[in-house]
Amino acid sequence: MARKIEISQHAKYTLSFGGKSKVKRPAVGLWCCGSCMKIVASGAWAPNTTPAITVTSAITLNELKDQQKIHHLKPC
Repeated sequence: MARKIEISQHAKYTLSFGGKSKVKRPAVGLWCCGSCMKIVASGAWAPNTTPAITVTSAITLNELKDQQKIHHLKPC
């Protein structure tokens, strides 16, 4: 169990906002990008947690639905 967590926390991850794979974990729950120097608070052992992915996809779907409603209301 401990080996699995240690392997996952030291694995290379890709940025969700930049697309580069230079994310490192300087502390528990903090993830730092080596190229753009952004620091993101997220999961303890992995930068993307299951609840965070669920919330992000729900927000994206709601935004897409809102955009579709706006396009249908515009006159031609």
